[in-house]
Amino acid sequence: MDCIFCKIIMGDIPAKILKETLHSISFLDAFPLAKGHTLVIPKKHHQKIQDMSSDENNDLFSLVHLMISKVDFMTGASLVAIHNGKDAGQEVPHVHVHLVPRSMSDSAGTIHSMFNNTLKISESETEELYNKLKI
Repeated sequence: MDCIFCKIIMGDIPAKILKETLHSISFLDAFPLAKGHTLVIPKKHHQKIQDMSSDENNDLFSLVHLMISKVDFMTGASLVAIHNGKDAGQEVPHVHVHLVPRSMSDSAGTIHSMFNNTLKISESETEELYNKLKI
């Protein structure tokens, strides 16, 4: 497999491992956006969150929960970001959660600043979406 994260998990590529659990691992990002930028990934290769088992998912997000307080300590605020698949901007096709320390002066902006326009959705479209997504 030619996945950089799988190579890190196998020990073929060195990484600054912060914490390892049964199904997940966290390490410093090699190309950080801020000091303390951390990645949390499942050990088993999955491209999307919904491809993971419940046990893997619970383990991953338990590790995210554990690590976010450490990362948040860097500046007092953190961005938690997941690009779930290539069309969502995922650069490495392996589930990964970014924990990025943020500050008011970092110029990264809000989630809405990532998009050029907000959508105008009619009440009927909203109702249709609601019915499709409601569990």
